[in-house]
Amino acid sequence: MGWFSSDIENVDDLFRHSLQDIYYAEQQIEKSLPDMIEKASDAELKKGFRMHLKQTKQQIKRLDQAFKKLKSKPKGTKCPAIDGIIDEANEIAGEVADKMVLNAALIAAAQAIEHYEITRYCTLVAWAKLLGLNDVAKLLAANLREEKATDKKLNGIAKRKINRKALARQQKPMRSSRNEQMEADAALLAAAGIPPV
Repeated sequence: MGWFSSDIENVDDLFRHSLQDIYYAEQQIEKSLPDMIEKASDAELKKGFRMHLKQTKQQIKRLDQAFKKLKSKPKGTKCPAIDGIIDEANEIAGEVADKMVLNAALIAAAQAIEHYEITRYCTLVAWAKLLGLNDVAKLLAANLREEKATDKKLNGIAKRKINRKALARQQKPMRSSRNEQMEADAALLAAAGIPPV
């Protein structure tokens, strides 16, 4: 059932569908994080991913509580958006050989996931309040706070060191490449009998 399905007739239906969507998303994230932890080579990044895995497990428990308060069985609905983000992350990670560049790619993928979760939780909190489901709204707001904090932490790690280390790796080959080009140009000029400038 998609967002524009005929099964969604009112805000309550939309809310419940979106709750199932984020439930599925959190479960997929929980499955993908161990692979991200394994691929990360930076100790602080690994630690951040481990913390996020622990938080994700807690967030799933809160979602279970939300379903219970709604007198519904916890159930996910396939979410092509999160599947696409995770597939893209796996594809990019499989193509990056340099460990520093891979760390930057992993953070970018993790932040794409965080941003998806933040948008979903913002909407769910607003709808829960609108529907008078204040206990459910509190559970969802707790998840939202954690997602925002994780995004901020990942952003800090990226800006403080990961992106710079990845860029430093790129600049070294560029310098040698430039020197090689200058040497090749000088050789061509010498072969043509043109004196160096």
